[in-house]
Amino acid sequence: MSKVDLSVDLAGVKMKNPIVVASGTFGFGREYGQFYNLNELGGICCKGLTLHRREGNPPPRIAETPMGILNSVGLQNPGVDAFIEQELPELKKHDLAIISNISGNTPEEYGVMCEKLSAARVDMIEVNISCPNVKAGGLAYGTKPELAAEVTKVAKEHATVPVMVKLSPNVTDITEIAKAVADAGADALSLINTLRGMRIDINTRRPILKMNTGGLSGPAVLPVAVRMVWEVASAVDLPILGMGGVAKGEDAAQLMLAGASTVAVGTACFVDPYAPIKVRDGLAQIASAQGLDKVSDLTGGVRPW
Repeated sequence: MSKVDLSVDLAGVKMKNPIVVASGTFGFGREYGQFYNLNELGGICCKGLTLHRREGNPPPRIAETPMGILNSVGLQNPGVDAFIEQELPELKKHDLAIISNISGNTPEEYGVMCEKLSAARVDMIEVNISCPNVKAGGLAYGTKPELAAEVTKVAKEHATVPVMVKLSPNVTDITEIAKAVADAGADALSLINTLRGMRIDINTRRPILKMNTGGLSGPAVLPVAVRMVWEVASAVDLPILGMGGVAKGEDAAQLMLAGASTVAVGTACFVDPYAPIKVRDGLAQIASAQGLDKVSDLTGGVRPW
């Protein structure tokens, strides 16, 4: 193993290495824990939680694409209370940062979940603002700066742990949203969430996904993620958890050079359970080959023309 210092800091949350597993791709860690010790990870973004249990969308809700997958799982989860009671105690047995991802229909729901998870002593809360806002006629919080700021402010008022806001790429200018949530008090940002996409069965002439559209993730979105991380890092002074198409060390290095402090591995886990470990080791090798003492020296190191 390289002698490069892999430790990083994300809004005050210390991690032994910069590799986090992305929400919705790793469950609560139990299944992947059968392959390797979860202590190998820097952190885990747990499967997205809602205030109450959700069954998710009807199938089919996963579709492959040439360079990734489309998903419309619909936030299937046991609810925040069940997570705290049944899953969190097991996660706390491991030496890794526990990041709880939450989604709500109203600002009040976000506030309640932030209070519950803070009291349960998770390390950080990732606020997913890419979900419907019932009070705003079905608009997503993540597409309008004022709505994104409103949710961020409520989360900060009710959380006693760092709040990281997950940004949607399905906007005209992601920096507008980033600035709004930064001004509202966010401690960190995570990006990108999935890109909205669609596939159609040419024989039945129906969309392959039951909900018609879904979120595109996987290698196809990496260039978009790198561009957006770079734009956001240039626009706001907040630590960033970069994600989107990461499958190897070089991918993680690109996101860090663009401005990310830490990197999440998601869809690649479906192909290879060991992907996060391989990404970590590949990133360490790159840092070592470039003569760096610590991997955090990569962050923001891009040299634009």
